[in-house]
Amino acid sequence: MSKARHVSETPATQMLKRHNVPFTEHVYDYVDHGGAQEAARQLGLDPHLVAKTLIMEDEAARPLVVIMHGDREVSTKNLARQAGLKKVAPCHPEVAQRHSGYQIGGTSPFGTRKRMPVWVQAQVLEYPLIYINGGRRGYLVGIAPQALVDLLQARPVSVALE
Repeated sequence: MSKARHVSETPATQMLKRHNVPFTEHVYDYVDHGGAQEAARQLGLDPHLVAKTLIMEDEAARPLVVIMHGDREVSTKNLARQAGLKKVAPCHPEVAQRHSGYQIGGTSPFGTRKRMPVWVQAQVLEYPLIYINGGRRGYLVGIAPQALVDLLQARPVSVALE
C-alpha cells in the first residue's frame, strides 16, 4: 500500500491491534455493488482469498455473521441446518448496518457494534492468509484466518453454493 493512501483506524483495526493480531492494509477504489470480486480485481488478488462479511438473521430476527469466499454464495438453507436454526436470511441493509455499526460495503466481522455469532466457510480457515474488510469501504486487511476463531469464536460450516 502506498503511504499516500493511509486509512485511519476503524473499530476493526482497533480490535486487531488490541489483540496484537498482525495485519496488512490494502486500499482500493470502492465501487457500489462491486463486492469482494471488485476488490480482488483491483488489488490483483484471488477472489477466493477475499472473504466477504455478510450480516444475516435467523427466524427470530437475531443477527449473525457469515464469512464466505468472495467468489461463492451462501446456501442459507444449509447454514440454518448446520447452525441449528429454522431459517436464515440476509438482513435488510439498514438493519445490517444497525447490528454491525458499519456501512454496507464496509462491514468487517471485527469490532461490530453488537456481538453476534460468527460462522465461517470452513475452507477459508485453511489458507495462511485471507483478505477481509477492515471496517471501511475500499479497505481490506490481510490477516491469518485463525484470528476469526481466536477473536470471534467463528465456527466452521460448509455452506458454499458451488
